[in-house]
Amino acid sequence: MKRDNKEIVEMFCRDVFINHDLTRLDEYMRDDYIQNNDIAETGKQGFRDLFVKTFQSLPDFKYTVHMTVAEGDKVVVYSTMTATHRGEWLGQPPTGNHLEINVIDIFRVQDGMIAEHWDVADTLTLFSQLGAVRKPRYGVENNR
Repeated sequence: MKRDNKEIVEMFCRDVFINHDLTRLDEYMRDDYIQNNDIAETGKQGFRDLFVKTFQSLPDFKYTVHMTVAEGDKVVVYSTMTATHRGEWLGQPPTGNHLEINVIDIFRVQDGMIAEHWDVADTLTLFSQLGAVRKPRYGVENNR
């Protein structure tokens, strides 16, 4: 039974991001997977390395899907990621801080497997929560 692109990505998100199961990557992701994000190395192994570290550093990592839209070979997933920062991650020492950011992931599916990924994430909020940057405050108090 052939699965459509949306179903492939939904199953991938469930297994990997929700259940933290990297053992089935070979079923979902091409070896020559292209990662269009500087956080991870391109290729399936780069993805695996990033998420092994992510799940170790953010042991309560939670990925909540709000919406999934598919058109042609692209599948877009809008989600919220929450976690507690318990270990070194993205070059930042553990803070114990609660993290919560919204993310849009865009996957390209080729021949029934994820071939490419882009994302748009609220990194200003993320790195503010990690203590790496101070989030600017807008409003009346800045006009004094």
